[in-house]
Formats: sequence, C-alpha cells, structure tokens
Amino acid sequence: MDLQNQTELTEFILLGFSALEDIQNLLSGGFLIIYLLTLLWNTFIISIAILDKKLRTPMYFFLGNLSFLDICYTTTTVPQMLYHLLSGRNTISYMGCVFQLYLFFSFLGVECLLLAVMAFDRYIAICRPLRYTLIISNNICLQLASACWAGGFLNSLIHAVCAFRLPFCGNNQIDINHFFCEEPAVLQLACMDTYMVKITIFALSVIVLMLPFTFIVVSYIHIARVVLSIQSMEGRKRAFSTCFTHLTVVILFYSTISFTYLQPQSDWAADQEKKASVFYALVSPMLNPIIYSLRNKDVKRALAKVMGKIS
Repeated sequence: MDLQNQTELTEFILLGFSALEDIQNLLSGGFLIIYLLTLLWNTFIISIAILDKKLRTPMYFFLGNLSFLDICYTTTTVPQMLYHLLSGRNTISYMGCVFQLYLFFSFLGVECLLLAVMAFDRYIAICRPLRYTLIISNNICLQLASACWAGGFLNSLIHAVCAFRLPFCGNNQIDINHFFCEEPAVLQLACMDTYMVKITIFALSVIVLMLPFTFIVVSYIHIARVVLSIQSMEGRKRAFSTCFTHLTVVILFYSTISFTYLQPQSDWAADQEKKASVFYALVSPMLNPIIYSLRNKDVKRALAKVMGKIS
C-alpha cells in the first residue's frame, strides 16, 4: 500500500451479522456458549495429556498441540465478535485488522500442517509398528511440531504482506463484509486489479492446504491396505479405531476451509464464505476435542479418573 492510503485509512468496519439485527442477542449467546465449550474441552485435553503418564505418547503430544491451537484459533476472532454483537460497535483499527488476519491465517496454516503430521504418526504406528519408537522419538516430535508452527507463521506473513500492500478504495473507514478480517474479504476492497495477487495467494493456499491434505490421503491409502490385510475382524476394528477420530477431524476441517480458499473469489460467494467461516473458525475447534473424546478409551479413562477424584 502506498503511504497516502496507509495514513488515511485508520480503521475498518466489520459488517459481520448486521443483516441479522433481530437475533443479535441470540447469536451472541450461541457464540459465547461455543467459545466457552471450546476453552473447556481443549483445556481438558491439554491437561490430561500433560498430567496422565499413560497419555505421554506422540499421539497425545500432537493432540495437545491441536487443542492449544484451537484455543488460539477461536480467541483470535470470537471475543472481538462478541464485543461487536453486544456493543453494536463494529470497527477495528487498521493495524488490528492486519494483526488479526496474520494470526488467524498463521493458526490456519499450522493446523493444516499439524493434521498432516498426525496422519504421519498414525501411518508409522500401523504400517511400521516395530520401528515406531525409533522413528517417532521425543526429539522428532518436538521438531515436527516446531516445523508446523514455524511454517504456519511464515506462510501467513506472506499472505498479510500481499493483502495489505494493496491500495484500498474509500476514506478513513472501509466496510468488510465479514465478522473478522479474513483475507478473501479484505482483497475485495482493493481499488486495483488483484488478479496476480489472487493467483499468488491461491498458489500458496494450494501448497499449505492441499499438499498436507494430499499427504494425509496417501498416508491413509497405505494405512487402509495394511488394515485390510489383517486377518481378524477384531484386529481391523482396533487398528482403524485409532485413525477414525483423526480422519473425521480432517474431513470436517477441509470440507469448509477449501470452500473459502480454493475457489475463485466473487461477490456472490462472499456471504457463503462467511457462513463457512463460522464452521471452521468456531464450530470445528469445539468439535475436535469432543470427537477425540467420544471414541477414545484412554481419554474416557482419564476423564473418569479425574471425575472420581473430584467426587
């Protein structure tokens, strides 16, 4: 962005759910419940992964990272959204918008990479069980997790620079048709041809979103071949049950995120993208720990242990 536009533009107006004025209180109550449940469940997963010695394994180390990520994910957007809904003030400063977009897209990238790492962990556990402890050592876990966080934040830096170097049309305030500063909504405000910028961002999205997804698909193809080769039905169920929760989380996450970042941008799609964002920015982080808890005997055992001590 040139200096003149940068000094004139002081804040954005997040339109959010202004079209649903009659149910603002209902929306704020629902989003608050979702946020509190997200904090509660994910904090529980992190706590048991740290405190329960039987859960100090690579799988739960990565699951703890995912839970911490989901807390950061929702905290980037939901408190501000609740403030806007309850106060009626929908403005966000220019630098606040830059920072929010950078953090949100960072956590988005980290989650894509982390889900791929978790698929790799399940692949080694099922396809190379005798070498699991050698390949997935504590040092390797730390290195993989660090690479996910570093990769997500570095990728987001490129996206933020691409988005906010553009000149925006308007005076000191500009409307954003979204409930937070998401990249596709910000790009629509530029008063110049953004074709090359969108191509660049699309290419980065393919790398950060689809390459990890492709790796996940390939991993599960190999896992399925090994599982189907197991003679006993009980053995197949036991092997597949360790992957079912992760696969469910992957499907929920990618089914909505790809709608926003892997399609040509248009005015028609803006409202649809906003609805999809509600799911992957709010609902998915709440569902992830629940999905992992419902079909996981170790988590159920740890929960029963905690509840026993409380009672």
